[in-house]
Amino acid sequence: IELVVASLAADFTRIASLQYTNSVGQPHMKWIGVEEGQHDLSHEPNSNETAQEKLTKINAWYAGEVAHLARRLAETPEPGGQGSLLDHTTILWTNELGEGNSHSLDDIPLVMVGNGLGFTMGRALDFKGVPHNRLHLALAHAMGHTGLVRFGNPDYCGDGPLTGLT
Repeated sequence: IELVVASLAADFTRIASLQYTNSVGQPHMKWIGVEEGQHDLSHEPNSNETAQEKLTKINAWYAGEVAHLARRLAETPEPGGQGSLLDHTTILWTNELGEGNSHSLDDIPLVMVGNGLGFTMGRALDFKGVPHNRLHLALAHAMGHTGLVRFGNPDYCGDGPLTGLT
């Protein structure tokens, strides 16, 4: 996190990616009391309350890391004195699946923080059945790539960029 903040503050980059593990990673998060691997836990049925509690703990830890990044960006002045880095940054936190045990592509969780792309924050939106490709297309458009008409599989971008974000 500190390297990301320092790189943005020094204007070495305008885009950063932070990934803690790969999609089938098996972190054993013993420091939060989870001995089992995250991937194995994610394949347990939703009825396994113990596994769900541990997954909730794991996701709360990741949420804390995103919150820490947002705090550090908010505390760091933008070069040139025009607000904070968070005022000019959008954090996108996501997972590649809606549920690990079914490998569902439905209800993929996506969280955005920061005002860098002009989207309205501080609300929860539910775009039932809308492919997340359209969100990625909206992000590209917000970054000035308005000539893009698809992101990824064209079958999932037919309606253009996702609307209702501003």
